[in-house]
Amino acid sequence: MEADALHLLADHIGDAFVGAVDMILGCRQRVIVSGIGKSGHVARKVAATLAATGTPALFVHAAEAAHGDVGMVSSGDVLIVFSNSGATVEVQPLCIYAKAIGCPVIGVSRNPNSLLMRTADLGLALPQVEEACTSSLAPTTSSTMMLALGDALAVAAMRARGLSGSDIRALHPGGEIGLHLRSVEDVMHSGDRLPLVGLKTPMPDVLVTMTEKRLGIAGVVDEQGELVGIITDGDLRRHARNVVFGTAADVMTYGPRTIARTARVQEALELMNTHRITVLFVVDDRRPGIPLGAVQIYDIAAPPAPALAP
Repeated sequence: MEADALHLLADHIGDAFVGAVDMILGCRQRVIVSGIGKSGHVARKVAATLAATGTPALFVHAAEAAHGDVGMVSSGDVLIVFSNSGATVEVQPLCIYAKAIGCPVIGVSRNPNSLLMRTADLGLALPQVEEACTSSLAPTTSSTMMLALGDALAVAAMRARGLSGSDIRALHPGGEIGLHLRSVEDVMHSGDRLPLVGLKTPMPDVLVTMTEKRLGIAGVVDEQGELVGIITDGDLRRHARNVVFGTAADVMTYGPRTIARTARVQEALELMNTHRITVLFVVDDRRPGIPLGAVQIYDIAAPPAPALAP
């Protein structure tokens, strides 16, 4: 029932949605999102999504608003109120105050003729469908539609603003999103931690370097310091006869894959997964043959979820 309601909601969106996005884009300060009960939980999440996608926003609890929190709302804000019935008593003082100070109000409700929708400057009416619970009373289908509508408003505003990956990165400095949007040079191993050897380096010395640097590889550079090859554990097994008496040139694989230092971590992870490798050498954009560092998949891949106890 909830899935069907989302399809119906998509068909239901019209000019009012465009008007709501325009109001959000024209907001001089913050978007205030409010509600109570299940609608309040949705409102809190929508406020967080707006903020995470480039629209300054905060959640104000409708009941607390009548006891002083209404002071968080100013004339330069835009207020979005979620209420399934549109007649929730707790949201009315907030709407009245917002109208009094000239703060535009967007109402979201299943009842287009409700007090909220009549009071709001713009109403977003949800389709009339039954709740998914057995008694059709507990907010289930309606709250799902509210959440999807809130996400749509946030994403539409984000796209209209033309936010780039760098903008999103600035808003998500932590967690997996922040990591994947960082530059490769931010997470690479460099300096003394970089396992580099020369073409003529004896293999016993190469093994010492690989062991000390602990990346499972060694990069091979020529006389000009340019990366010409790579030695991995697989190369050691394939060239076992040369491991004792050979040189790096005898064992290495020519033409290793590299990535520019300005590339995003996400690009490095995709490249590693595509070619089934665990380490990439990082090179300068202007001098692509000179190795600046190395990035290992264990540094950038999300850790596996812990196993559940039997």
